[in-house]
Amino acid sequence: IAARVGGAVLRVPISDNQSVEAGALLVEIDPRDYQAALDKARAELADAEATSLAAASDVPVASTTTTGNVSTAQGSVEQAGSAAEAAAREVDAAKARLVTAQARQREAEANAARASRDVERLRGLLAKDEVSQQRFDATVAQADAQRASVDSVKSQVIEAEAGIRVAESRLAQARSGEVQARAALRTAETAPQQMAATRARAASAAARVEQAKATLAQAMLNLEYTSVKAPARGIVSKKSVNPGQVVQANQPLLALVGTDEVWITANFKETQLAGIKEGQRVVVGVDAYGGKRFEGHVDSIAAATGSRFSLLPPENATGNFVKIVQRIPVKIVLEPGQDPEHLLRPGMSVTPTVYTR
Repeated sequence: IAARVGGAVLRVPISDNQSVEAGALLVEIDPRDYQAALDKARAELADAEATSLAAASDVPVASTTTTGNVSTAQGSVEQAGSAAEAAAREVDAAKARLVTAQARQREAEANAARASRDVERLRGLLAKDEVSQQRFDATVAQADAQRASVDSVKSQVIEAEAGIRVAESRLAQARSGEVQARAALRTAETAPQQMAATRARAASAAARVEQAKATLAQAMLNLEYTSVKAPARGIVSKKSVNPGQVVQANQPLLALVGTDEVWITANFKETQLAGIKEGQRVVVGVDAYGGKRFEGHVDSIAAATGSRFSLLPPENATGNFVKIVQRIPVKIVLEPGQDPEHLLRPGMSVTPTVYTR
């Protein structure tokens, strides 16, 4: 029996040559470190499950959001395109108004110049009394009106130029908005990649949950391993552990000899195997108890001789060959109830008798 985990030994409630039942406590190792590891593993599992739940809930939310973003971005692009077209038409209209205003300005300036010349011409005629004062005054008034018209048309030209600048500014804003909307649309069109990344995060979180579960299971096993129990009923022997001792994983602690399943290995000569078959009745005399007889039967015959199974099998490959009678192990199993007091021990010498007839 070896330790599965290391630690300080708290209790050893057994002693050498003591009979124990299956499941009996043999050695108890300090479990506090392993209990702390178990608590940590449980907390990590809870954290991983919460993270996985959040990541899983993000998948449908991301699907709905990305779909809505595409529709919104497409609408924004259309709206921005319409606004840009309207702004472009507004620029064209403002330029047309400027052209019209400039034409009116040239016309007004021409009329004002003609009216001024008329005034100067009539001024000389008025001095000679060739025209009436009334006509001269009317011509002067008309010239003043033409000059006022020129000033008005110049204001219209300035207003038209300012309108062009405003319209061009709106057009630039509209085109900038269209560029931004198209960029937003390209971002929204990456929805499949975004969904793949979201699903990958959810899968990764689920994998971390499984990893945390495995860690928790290992922590639970390690905590169970701090109680070394008998795997079967038997007798304790070769106890090498005591309370306070620090043991390492896989360190042998004691030997446990099972007493429920007892068998005999009889090394018969190969010349004696002619009549031995499985199931034949056997009577075994035990030397340690004055030849006390036990009933059994032949269970099986080994697949090779004992020398062939030895650590260094003999190799008779030279010319100096001496024939030696080999021995083949035969397994003999006792009948139920033959050893209720568990008197037989491994290594005892016996004399088996096989009834071949």
